[in-house]
Amino acid sequence: MEEESSQVVDHTKTIHDMEEAAEEDRDPESNPLNQSLLKRSRTLSSNPLAMVGAKVSYIESLDYEINENDLFKHDWRSRSKVQVLQYIFLKWTLAFLVGLLTGLIATLINLAVENIAGYKLLAVSHLIQKKRYLTGFIFFTAANFLLTLFATVLCVCFAPTAAGPGIPEIKAYLNGVDTPNMFGAATLIVKIVGSIGAVAAGLDLGKEGPLVHIGACIASLLGQGGPSNYRLKWRWLRYFNNDRDRRDLITCGASSGVCAAFRAPVGGVLFSLEEVATWWRSALLWRTFFSTAVVAVVLRAFIQICSSGECGLFGTGGLIMFDVSNVTITYHVMDIIPVVVIGISGGVLGSLYNFLLHKVLRLYSFINQKGRLHKLLLSVTIAVFTSACQYGLPFLAKCQPCDSSLSETECPTNGRSGNFKQFNCPAGYYNDLATLLLTTNDDAVRNIFSTNTPTEYQIPSLLIFSALYCILGLFTFGIAVPSGLFLPIILMGSGYGRLLGIAMGSCTNIDQGLFAVLGAASLMAGSMRMTVSLCVIFLELTNNLHLLPITMMVLLIAKTVGDSFNPSIYEIILHLKGLPFLDANPEPFMRNLTVGELADVKPPVVTLRGVEKVARIVDVLRNTTHNGFPVVDEGVVAQVGVGNGATELHGIILRAHLLQVLKKKWFLSEKRRTEEWEVRDNFTAVELAERVGKIEEVAVSKEEMELYVDLHPLTNTTPFTVMESMSVAKALVLFRQMGLRHLLIVPKFAGEGVPPVVGILTRQDLRPYNILTAFPHLAKKKEGEKEN
Repeated sequence: MEEESSQVVDHTKTIHDMEEAAEEDRDPESNPLNQSLLKRSRTLSSNPLAMVGAKVSYIESLDYEINENDLFKHDWRSRSKVQVLQYIFLKWTLAFLVGLLTGLIATLINLAVENIAGYKLLAVSHLIQKKRYLTGFIFFTAANFLLTLFATVLCVCFAPTAAGPGIPEIKAYLNGVDTPNMFGAATLIVKIVGSIGAVAAGLDLGKEGPLVHIGACIASLLGQGGPSNYRLKWRWLRYFNNDRDRRDLITCGASSGVCAAFRAPVGGVLFSLEEVATWWRSALLWRTFFSTAVVAVVLRAFIQICSSGECGLFGTGGLIMFDVSNVTITYHVMDIIPVVVIGISGGVLGSLYNFLLHKVLRLYSFINQKGRLHKLLLSVTIAVFTSACQYGLPFLAKCQPCDSSLSETECPTNGRSGNFKQFNCPAGYYNDLATLLLTTNDDAVRNIFSTNTPTEYQIPSLLIFSALYCILGLFTFGIAVPSGLFLPIILMGSGYGRLLGIAMGSCTNIDQGLFAVLGAASLMAGSMRMTVSLCVIFLELTNNLHLLPITMMVLLIAKTVGDSFNPSIYEIILHLKGLPFLDANPEPFMRNLTVGELADVKPPVVTLRGVEKVARIVDVLRNTTHNGFPVVDEGVVAQVGVGNGATELHGIILRAHLLQVLKKKWFLSEKRRTEEWEVRDNFTAVELAERVGKIEEVAVSKEEMELYVDLHPLTNTTPFTVMESMSVAKALVLFRQMGLRHLLIVPKFAGEGVPPVVGILTRQDLRPYNILTAFPHLAKKKEGEKEN
């Protein structure tokens, strides 16, 4: 299963393609109980298909809503103060463990990357000093080739879900989409080892995105007690056997991953709040901050240990930190002009990058559909091309004389790091392009961010550097290795930011190194469309509050400009994968459509009676793929003002609970309601939280088909409902903010012969593409508004 379902961004299709494929092979979900519906030429599509790696996979939603049935209410009432304290203590303990393990693994990754890449670069530098340029190139390329091949083989053969950044899938999960195999143990291991290989190979990708995914994997595994096949059955963990608490843990994991990548605990919390989390509350804010604080302490402790030279080549490097706290930053009113220019440039270039990357990922999808061999060939081809550029392009740069104020140990340098690399230059000279290219990505960021170096980098070298990383940033992301977008965008942005600083040198007092910082921030805002979290991350990155006003201005301008062209890069990836992510802002046409009209174009809702026959339950489960069914009682005692023989909506029952009933053979020989003790003797709240198998795995005899089941105790009696006159836009906001899986539509008028529920809305029903497919006139109206 791990091989078949994957998450690599490069194997993508548009949602349009997947809907066409679903039309050809329509599953029972789109036509429950094989009943025809002739109200529209096309019905509202609800095919839960999305691109998870190399194939279209069946996607389910998560149950973030509290299922308030009789068992849940009894379990909640019977909890003692000690059990409540256990639950609270375990929440904080797991938050601590998430931070601790994420910090330890981040340190391990950085140690491995810095040592592997460091010794590789030292060997290359040694060969270059001996003028053995061809041997150095062969060694450099071969080492990167093998490291990339190693990372690709792991992703392609063992855990395809480990490829890519993982952030779009985390966004989808926290939005309520359950993507298969995204947070498994195999994914975690391959993500860690694959990140080490890919980053050490010098590819234009970062470990920041993978660290976010790693933190989420750790959180998920801790919450469920380990891998799916080897779970711990510790009774305390029963409290976390639900999607709601696991969602909170994964949010803590994502925050911890960002903190581990940038040493930015506050930035990590804000990243989850602004970018990945759909649902938020103050208690979750405290726990995510606690997790990121633990990560920061762990990283700080290891940096102090390694500063004494006990970690090989790992020192202050490996974790990006650009300290400009000792730099005097002065800017005046006239400096607003270059700040506005760099903000506009970042927005335009960021949206252009998103547009081009979209095209490249579409191209990669066709290449990777041909099989594993083509994935491997694509990855190693990019690795060889990257190595050739990093090694060969510095020969085009002119050697620059070292500044007389620098000592011989500072300029030139021949180690793995340093701001003035000698490369092929004579004594007393350095190669500025080799300083940026023939080094690790983290060191390249530190070098180009360096302040008080107005003459260190020449314009031709910066042009080559910027052009190269723009090309590599487009073609490296999407290959079958763990990869992040943060660092490539930082490198691209810092290059053009420094060029703008040189061009405006006489018009501004801002240092060129700070222009590089602002360029990186503007491009990230122009591509990722984040503002608050990015601002705090860059402040924690640079350790200087004086940058706050101009950083805020750059980010706001870049995001505003970028939003006028296309969505953020993560939204584009979500769209390419077909993951049913619900955006916070409804489309304008949704305000002109009611949920009742949506119910009209859906197949008739399938309901069950409070005491239902086993044969009816089996028939419904076999002929539909719905995950929730309204439970209605006919002929109940009428209320005042309502005619006799009224029909009551008792609630909604989940498919998983019906399967539990069939598996346990909890049947009645007569049609009656059960007592409360009868249910508690056969079911527990913990059992009902488990996701069981399929109806095909349940055996029911002919005699049992004639028996009955009382569904009342297992029914969620407090489902969210909306009036059929409510607009789709308002229903979408409710559905998203409450983290629902089902939203019942009730009639506006009650009376004899009026059904208590007229339809159910699910995630697929609220997707704009599916609505426009069912209502073509809205699509034409939307196109007309765009033309005008």
